[in-house]
Amino acid sequence: MTLRLILTRHAKSSWSDPMMDDHERPLNNRGRASAQAVGAWLAARGYVPDEALVSSATRTRETWELIAGAFDAAPAAVIRPDLYNAEPEGMLAALREATGRVVMIVAHNPGAAYFAQGIVEVPPPDARFGRYPTAATTVIDFEFSDWGGVVWRSGRIVDLVFARDLI
Repeated sequence: MTLRLILTRHAKSSWSDPMMDDHERPLNNRGRASAQAVGAWLAARGYVPDEALVSSATRTRETWELIAGAFDAAPAAVIRPDLYNAEPEGMLAALREATGRVVMIVAHNPGAAYFAQGIVEVPPPDARFGRYPTAATTVIDFEFSDWGGVVWRSGRIVDLVFARDLI
């Protein structure tokens, strides 16, 4: 049985208020456009999650809402405070608890970048993958019967997009 992960780093956030708590920072205009473009890209390719694990930060929740708007039927987000600035091991632990067949995680760097690099068998040749810029999205397949069995270096990249290439 194939399981699919859609891993997205949140879109570009606003720094208009330098005193704002990091957790509360919203998306900026470019971030909103990027999230909508990523959603349209996912929907056009049929990459629709049936479960969404989303960091509790404002910018990740906004990213998810804008992406989800592109789907005919989007799942309700499971808001995960443990994904806020999570390390790769924490992200893997959250994924192992998933129950959907197609799971989307919306999280932050540096954890998302390190997680992406560690979960795939073969990283793509694009140097941007190592940086995992805002709104980067990778579609990764796994040959496991459930998420509890997923281990490092077990995923195969099916598709990859960078928001800057879409807008």
